[in-house]
Amino acid sequence: MPMPPGTKKLAHSLLTALADGAPVADAYHPDAVWNGAHPYGTVSGAGAVAAIWNDLRRALPDMERRDLIFVGSENRDDPRLKAPRAPHLVAAIGHLQGTFAADYLHIPATHGVVHLRYAEAHYLDRDRIRESWVMFDLLDLMRQAGAWPLPPSLGQEGMWPGPATQDGLRLQDSTASDSLETVFKMHAALLAFDGRDLNSMPHADYWTDRFMYYAGSGIGMTRGLAGFRAHHQIPFLTAFPDRNARGHFIRIADGPYAVTGGTVFGTHSGEIMGMPATGKVVDVKVMDFYRLDPQGRIAENWLPIDVPGMAHQMGYDIFARLRHYRGHPRRTL
Repeated sequence: MPMPPGTKKLAHSLLTALADGAPVADAYHPDAVWNGAHPYGTVSGAGAVAAIWNDLRRALPDMERRDLIFVGSENRDDPRLKAPRAPHLVAAIGHLQGTFAADYLHIPATHGVVHLRYAEAHYLDRDRIRESWVMFDLLDLMRQAGAWPLPPSLGQEGMWPGPATQDGLRLQDSTASDSLETVFKMHAALLAFDGRDLNSMPHADYWTDRFMYYAGSGIGMTRGLAGFRAHHQIPFLTAFPDRNARGHFIRIADGPYAVTGGTVFGTHSGEIMGMPATGKVVDVKVMDFYRLDPQGRIAENWLPIDVPGMAHQMGYDIFARLRHYRGHPRRTL
């Protein structure tokens, strides 16, 4: 179903107002669903969504929303998923910037400026949001607060930059693009791995030579194929040699941008981020935001990923470790 005219502008206005303190009921339907990464989970109803926002507002009382990418279009089908599907979606990445004035989820307040990274998708039904998918990079907030709970990341940690072309805010109505077709071909190439040789995956055909890969905290940023392989691909394949995808809840294209998102799963067969193999099948929530260059190759890729949720399934409770650091250790079995 095509996206109704004006949807992106309306969504941007509603979300900006939320960060500025507007009532959640102004943005969400009373029976809306909000799907969050760990430790939030899925909540239903505008009241439950308001509780999440109230906690955020206490932590960042002067917050403002800083979008790096804001796109939207018809949501393409994924035959792997049989559940009802949002017909169109808007999606965004950016930061909630403000003074970290009160502890948040046991992350200690710094009383200085922080940038809480977000990745979002929203389904607008008429004038309000019916369903949201939201990932906050809480690991990155821990890093800014000096409470890092993992070994050092292999990639470079830091604040994500926006697109090099500075055209990520696409609020005007636009026609469909073929950006997703390149992304689908690249995904197919990644899944061609023969289990032995990295060159069995011809995904480099779809990237520029100096592409930037901005992965979520715990992985970090990399550059080019050599950096991608060293700092992310090899560690992830070692940890999850049989990794696959359950399907995308979002598949949208907007000009040179494309967004996909869903769940990657695999058997935890090797060490990752200092966590030894458990043999468990682990689900990992991810989203991917892509910018293609004028020749149709991927120049930049932002990868929000639910590392705390992945670790929790492996028996590594990042938030329990954080509470322990702060003087609230577990005292019973």
